[in-house]
Amino acid sequence: MYRLFFAMLCSPLILFAQIPDEKKVISHLYIYDMESGNSRLVFSEERHFEAPNWSRDGKYLLINSDGKLEKIGLNGEHLGILNTGKVQQANNDHGFSFDGETLFISSSKPEIEGWSSFIFKVDANGGVPKQITPNSPSYWHGVSPDGKNIVYCAERNNNFDIYKIDVQGGEEERLTDTAGLDDGPEYSPDGKYIYFNSYRSGMMQIWRMEPDGSNPEQMTFDQHSNWFAHIAPNNKVATIITYLEDQKQAHPFGKQVKLRLLDLNTKEISDLTPPFYGGQGTINVPSWNPDGTKFAYVKYELKDL
Repeated sequence: MYRLFFAMLCSPLILFAQIPDEKKVISHLYIYDMESGNSRLVFSEERHFEAPNWSRDGKYLLINSDGKLEKIGLNGEHLGILNTGKVQQANNDHGFSFDGETLFISSSKPEIEGWSSFIFKVDANGGVPKQITPNSPSYWHGVSPDGKNIVYCAERNNNFDIYKIDVQGGEEERLTDTAGLDDGPEYSPDGKYIYFNSYRSGMMQIWRMEPDGSNPEQMTFDQHSNWFAHIAPNNKVATIITYLEDQKQAHPFGKQVKLRLLDLNTKEISDLTPPFYGGQGTINVPSWNPDGTKFAYVKYELKDL
């Protein structure tokens, strides 16, 4: 027998992971050191949490769990729940502006039946969020270096594409228009490109385009499902999460994955980690530390009840 476990999404497909009834999830938060090539376990808990961001002051990690955002110290200290006012159904699409002053949150609304996701902004230290996107579902993934625009994945007219909108709200601008899923848009630190993953070739691969959506360029070409290019502060490399088996357009929890490093100049890819149990929730959003020497991610395991 299996129970259905709801994984708060970053990819726009509402994903359910099948967890055996006699099992429960353990989440492990890790920090990877680029110089040593080693991962350090920060903490583990018998609950489901996801998607670490690294604060722009370098002092803590931000994760989501049960609709709330939690601050975790770099040695595993619980630093409290971030005040997000009435926004209490956050999913795993959240992150900071480049200047560290603003936090963007994707969250459903309790008054809307069924699944929804709107994008809000709030002071990085917490406060009263302001809604940015008028339409749902919308899933935040990136903000421009100048802080003026956000980019996100959204379903409109039964297709998931990439959109841009002013951080103050207003009319959204569609940047992609291809059959299949376009997801995970993220600005490069120099603002020259938006990186994203797309199924337009028939395999989920990393692409990039100019900020107005023009000149799309494929960056990965192998037979794996590649998602979520997170650009390092040096603008030279990106971490990506790779499924060992083709997942088509899905980004499921509970699969064999590995983290890899993509050279943004040569397009060469190298492994950072061996395969592990992960996927949805592992590294959905930007998680580099400010100087680009480390990044955070999550591994999972199942334990008998």
